[in-house]
Amino acid sequence: MNTSRISDFLAVITAILFSTFSHAAEDANELLKTIDRNLMPDSYETYRQLINEEPDGKQKTFTFFTLKKGKDKIAMLYLSPASEKGRSTLRLGDNMWLFIPNVNRPVRITSLQSVVGGVFNNADIMTLEYSAEYDAVIESTTATDYVLNLKAKTKTVAYDKLKMWASKDKKNLKKVECYGASGMLIKTLEFKKDKDFGNGLVRPSMIETYSPLYKGYRSFMIYQKVKPRKVPDEAFTLNYMSRLGELR
Repeated sequence: MNTSRISDFLAVITAILFSTFSHAAEDANELLKTIDRNLMPDSYETYRQLINEEPDGKQKTFTFFTLKKGKDKIAMLYLSPASEKGRSTLRLGDNMWLFIPNVNRPVRITSLQSVVGGVFNNADIMTLEYSAEYDAVIESTTATDYVLNLKAKTKTVAYDKLKMWASKDKKNLKKVECYGASGMLIKTLEFKKDKDFGNGLVRPSMIETYSPLYKGYRSFMIYQKVKPRKVPDEAFTLNYMSRLGELR
């Protein structure tokens, strides 16, 4: 085989491999969008409890009312405990704020901070759709699950990489491992107790998280109510943070 034919052969092989990879990545990202849709409606309201548990078994519980619209707007109102009541948080894309009534103005917060303590950070509590922040490839499949590797689209995302398990039958999320840019495992999220919330939404009602960085600590997110809702854009502004309770 002469040099010209070798070059042509290599070009064909490269094109086939590139096309195969492109289709695989496209299929993985479509699967990720389906997983997102099975987690939440595009716009919704929800009531949640967050429970932080310490190694000695001591717990602290928070209750939130949350509104989300589209891929990048989330507003959350603290209902309990009494010491936190009236606080609110707002997320617009990568930007986050906390409103404290006696301060009477929003202050900037970051995705890796946690305004409630525990293992969940602000990005976990005010999570966007995975497909908005990550590109996916399918690592493998088992008899019951898809296993996906996710890579952050930008450096502003809380975690550089995710490893995700989702059921093959219902395409519901089961587990997510969160990694930093160094490859260190930061935390694990387990999605449990599927529940019918109505309007065709059947999804895990509890998320448990734990971390090798916080040994003995666990946090739980319990979804009590989820329903689709049209929310005005005004609700996702800094000026509205003190008035979020009007939309309950």
